[in-house]
Amino acid sequence: YNLHEGEAFHFVPFDLDEDLSDDEVIWYKNNRQSELISTNESQSVHYHGSALFFLNLCTEDSGIYTAHDKVKLLHVSCKFLSYDIIPPLLPLFLLLQNFDLIKNRSDPFLWIHNSTKKDEAIYTCTCTWTHNHKEYKSSGSRRLKNKGVKALLEPRNTGVPVNFSIYGHALLTEIIKLRCEVFCGSNVQPHCHASWRVNGVLVNREGYNQSSQMYGLNGKTTATKPNTISTAVLTIEKVSASDFNTEFKCIGQGFYLRVNRTLTLKRRGEGVCVLLFCVFAAALVKCFTIDLALLFRPCVSQINHSEDKRTYDAYVVYQMQRIDKTTEDALGRFITKTLPSVLEDKCGYRLFIHGRDDIPGEDHLEQVEDRMQQSKRLMVILTPGSGPEVTDQHPFSTYLQIGIHHALIQSEISVILIQIGDTGPEGYTYLPPGLQHLILKSAPIRWREDAWRNSRFWKRVRYLMPARPATKCSQSAAV
Repeated sequence: YNLHEGEAFHFVPFDLDEDLSDDEVIWYKNNRQSELISTNESQSVHYHGSALFFLNLCTEDSGIYTAHDKVKLLHVSCKFLSYDIIPPLLPLFLLLQNFDLIKNRSDPFLWIHNSTKKDEAIYTCTCTWTHNHKEYKSSGSRRLKNKGVKALLEPRNTGVPVNFSIYGHALLTEIIKLRCEVFCGSNVQPHCHASWRVNGVLVNREGYNQSSQMYGLNGKTTATKPNTISTAVLTIEKVSASDFNTEFKCIGQGFYLRVNRTLTLKRRGEGVCVLLFCVFAAALVKCFTIDLALLFRPCVSQINHSEDKRTYDAYVVYQMQRIDKTTEDALGRFITKTLPSVLEDKCGYRLFIHGRDDIPGEDHLEQVEDRMQQSKRLMVILTPGSGPEVTDQHPFSTYLQIGIHHALIQSEISVILIQIGDTGPEGYTYLPPGLQHLILKSAPIRWREDAWRNSRFWKRVRYLMPARPATKCSQSAAV
């Protein structure tokens, strides 16, 4: 230490406890135990425990001072300087720049931010303090040289401000690495250090490993790349449940400043699992909508029961003219055997099948009109369009026009379209425009002869049929 003659100096070694008594410490000068320092406060150089006092320094006080309790060397080199001391009324700190008083500054710390060449000077701090009711003065000077140093300490591992809590995501038992990256500024190496604290304690537990590295912003720190970044990587070898309640703190330590940012782990996959579950559930509902509707239909129909006194559940109409032999045989088996055996015998529906349930002697058009009005559904059986176009004079077209009128104009009846076999090269262009419009709104259900009773085809047909079958009545009542 270089001190001014006539000033005072109070010194406590870093390695000694300030509360030590005079009996626990012995101070002596120049490594000679014969030159013991006194505890007598009337002496200009004396000590109290670990504290060494120099009052009114002179050149004879220069030397090496040693404390016997723990080795601590103190070198005081005094230079002769003349000062006129004017004791102030109250203790205070004075700050000077090139020995000129800095106005409105009386605190012991002088911060110069973003210094430039204009700030280069000798800065002096003078402190006036009291000991045994006497005032003493101590001073210290530092020369500031601007080297282009820019000190800025900022954790950069996330994009949120310092001291804000952030969250990382992890799964149980997985290995994760937490990266703490601190941007310290320009030309601040080696005063830049990043580290992790676990619940406020240095990382020193099994299963946790920490490594650190310092480098430039674009690589190694060089004269052309002076920006300094320090990185600490905390590796958790196996994430446990307790880690989700642990506070991980990223610490950035510079020469003057220390900042931190807290990170908390959250279980990864909880939101993802919920999302996947919802997507999976939606896919299941979409795939099994018909199955679920058929499963709960009896319960729903009991709750939301509305009286429908119509006699038939469906009026079945089809075309038999001008179709090939194979299609005619397939259509005949479907109309006379397959359709009644499933919908009537198994499901309890009541169908009016054109050609099977016609009453002889009754006006044909009046019978079609009446039976359609008494039916809840119009079931149209479509065949491949290999024959001629169906014209308005065709009987099949007449039945369809009556049914389409009830379906589209009066909205009294829903339509179920069933395709026997393939559509053929012409598609549905041979059909009346009204029926083509219905096909565009709802694609026909394709039936194949190998479709069993619980197949997808029959589930779709049952789904389109009324929830509650029509009430059956005696044959005489029906007539």
